[in-house]
Amino acid sequence: MISKMMASRYVTVVGILGDPESGKTACLVSIYLMIANAELAGWSFADSRSLMAFEEIARGARDWNAGNPPEQMTVHTELSDDRRPGFLHLRLVRNSDGRRIDLALPDLPGEWTTEFVGTSRADRFEFLKAAEAIWIVLDGRALENKERRQGMISRVGQLAGRLASLLDGQFPKLMLVVTHRDAGKPSTAVTTRLAAELAKRGLTATVVPVAPFSDNKQVTPGLGLDELIAATTTSTKTPLEFWSPAAPVEGTRSYIGYRRNR
Repeated sequence: MISKMMASRYVTVVGILGDPESGKTACLVSIYLMIANAELAGWSFADSRSLMAFEEIARGARDWNAGNPPEQMTVHTELSDDRRPGFLHLRLVRNSDGRRIDLALPDLPGEWTTEFVGTSRADRFEFLKAAEAIWIVLDGRALENKERRQGMISRVGQLAGRLASLLDGQFPKLMLVVTHRDAGKPSTAVTTRLAAELAKRGLTATVVPVAPFSDNKQVTPGLGLDELIAATTTSTKTPLEFWSPAAPVEGTRSYIGYRRNR
C-alpha cells in the first residue's frame, strides 16, 4: 500500500522505534483518536488508507467497563511477517496553510528494537533510509527511576550508534518521544544526559514529552502529540531562494530577459 502511494505522491515516512511497553502504539492510537475527533491542535483529517488497522489497534481504548478505563489501552504489537514492517497511513491538513501531508507510520513490535540493539539485525529497518524523521520512544517513568535511568540512557546511545551505521551518516530528524507526561515532565538532568549520550555520536535530538493517555486530571490526554506531528513535518533546512532578486544593470542581459525582443 505505502509503496504504491509513494509512487504517485510525496509521502513522509516516519521511523518509530522503542522497547516493548515504551508507548509506541499508544502514541499512534492517541493520534488517531484525536484527529478522528478533531482534537489534534492545528491539524484536520483528510484521509487514511488504513482505517481498519487503526480501529484494530484502538479497540482497547474504546472498550470501557461502566465508565472505567481498561487496564491496558493498547494490545501488544505482533506482525504476521517477521521481516517487514506494517505501516499505518494518515493524510492530514495543516490548518495554518492548508498543506496536505501524507504520513506513513510503522507500528513495530518493541522486540524488533531490542534485537536491533542487541544483535544489530538491521534487515527489518531498511525502510529507515527513506525516513524523514525517526522517533525513539522512551518510557518517561523509567527515565525518572534512578535504578533504571542510566541503563535506558545507555541503550539510547547504543540504538543511535546502530542507526548511524545503518544510515551511513545520512541521519534524518531525530526525536526522543518521552511518554507518560501525565506522571511528570522529564527533568533537566535527564534531558541533559540524553543529549550528552547522543553527542558522543555526533547527533542531536528534539525531546518531545507526550501523554498519549492520562491518569492525571491536570494533564489532558494527547498532550504534546500536536507538537510531535509539527516537529516531524517541519523542515529544519533553510529554504533555497528560487530566483534571487537583483536590480537590472544597464548593458547586461539576464536569463529572464534574454531574447525578449525577438
